[in-house]
Amino acid sequence: MQTRNSVRPLAVTAMLSAVGCVLMMLDFPLPMLIPSFVKMDISELPALLAAFSLGPVYGVLVCLIKNVLAAIFHGSTLGIGEVCNFLMGAVFVGTAGLLYRRRKTRRMAVIGALAGAAAMAAASVPINYFFTYPVYAAAFGGMEAILAAYQEINPAAGSLLGCLVTFNMPFTLVKGLLDAALCFVIYKPLSPILHGRR
Repeated sequence: MQTRNSVRPLAVTAMLSAVGCVLMMLDFPLPMLIPSFVKMDISELPALLAAFSLGPVYGVLVCLIKNVLAAIFHGSTLGIGEVCNFLMGAVFVGTAGLLYRRRKTRRMAVIGALAGAAAMAAASVPINYFFTYPVYAAAFGGMEAILAAYQEINPAAGSLLGCLVTFNMPFTLVKGLLDAALCFVIYKPLSPILHGRR
């Protein structure tokens, strides 16, 4: 019985990581709202499920594994996008999972998910400003090309920091809120599987 209880979280983590990887590959651009190299996906959903059902460490682990898998099977950004996705996803599910662990109620789950989405949106600015975009610029043609993509949407966009605050931060917040909303829709039906009651 003890062996079964110790294996179940690992099995659930592996399953959710695989689902997260698939969802990450199903990303899609929204070019009318943000440059097409920033894509929408719901791949943090399985990690959020893990954070609520198993704990924040497992949620972060799902973020890590799904990005490693995505880099191996679908990597087209030299691993830059996957590192960025992991860092922001870890902030999201780690925050949500830590708050929920303090008091396991539906209200706290909602608070945790909202706080996690807000934290991920805020973290997207320094992560992109200091890491992702400088590395992208060095590898794929310079910062001018990145700014030009934003200026196609808003000609007044003049600085990288301004673009990240105006475009990326609200986009990332919406992405987190979408993951949270879907989590609350499907968590109860999946709860017996996640908690090993079936």
